[in-house]
Amino acid sequence: MGAMSVRPDTEAAAQQGAGKAPHRAGFACFVGRPNAGKSTLTNALVGRKVAITSNRPQTTRHTVRGIVHREDAQLVLVDTPGLHKPRTLLGERLNDVVRTTWAEVDVIGFCLPADQKLGPGDKYIAKELAGIRKTPKIAIVTKTDLVDSKQLAEQLLAVSRLGEELGFEWAEIVPVSAVKDNQVGLLADLIAPLLPESPPLYPEGDLTDEPEMVMVAELIREAALEGVRDELPHSIAVVVEEMLPREDRPADKPLLDIHANVYIERPSQKGIIIGPKGKRLKDVGTKSRKHIEALLGTPVFLDLHVKVAKDWQRDPKQLRKLGF
Repeated sequence: MGAMSVRPDTEAAAQQGAGKAPHRAGFACFVGRPNAGKSTLTNALVGRKVAITSNRPQTTRHTVRGIVHREDAQLVLVDTPGLHKPRTLLGERLNDVVRTTWAEVDVIGFCLPADQKLGPGDKYIAKELAGIRKTPKIAIVTKTDLVDSKQLAEQLLAVSRLGEELGFEWAEIVPVSAVKDNQVGLLADLIAPLLPESPPLYPEGDLTDEPEMVMVAELIREAALEGVRDELPHSIAVVVEEMLPREDRPADKPLLDIHANVYIERPSQKGIIIGPKGKRLKDVGTKSRKHIEALLGTPVFLDLHVKVAKDWQRDPKQLRKLGF
């Protein structure tokens, strides 16, 4: 059975004796079926909103990296899209991205929600993980605030058995609640010793190395999805065409002009996004502008347009244009 963890790694510390432990730095990614709590966990570890979170599966389309700076280690979190059985060309591309990422990271954290029994989706991912021999794998049982201790114990046991069935051992099995900030620090303590010895890979102030335009596009897309998830779950893409400081503004009152296009697949979807008398699109602008201003730390003028890119999820040329 994998090591069940509720303690920092004291053994490594003891071996270091009185000398200072070497600094470690490396990459970890969280995997799990859509909506397993990966982005929420990334945000809790990094301490501010970096990855896009949503209660709609599959909103993370880019490898957003959150960076956890510690005295002894720097942990770079690579947030991969959920692995799933592909139905479209976009789905296949996403899965390729996932596998490539797994092969390149130092630690893989497999997120399994405490409140849902292990299903075929989890087993599908675990099987894929079993094929990646060298990388240490931590099982992270998320959303522990939603269950009682009996249910949690059952889930921890089920997760432990899953590894045994597939012939590998979890480096750790850790229950966490990102929402209640329970054991999130412990998770970082357990990942750190598994990283290679290395100086920090990023400067202290960095929280993510995603280009700002991509993060801004993600924030707009998140706002655009709210309220229309059932009607347009995956048919929205956002491209930021330009971000320019407004000229002739005094230094203490800057303004950033952002021009972005919201792409949908069919003309009939345009009305859904724009809403009666343009109200929905206006709400999308207001909501995403707040998040963008918080992210960039500067006032923003946001200019949004809705455009149709016919069946973009199935068209390689459009996918490339939209950054996939």
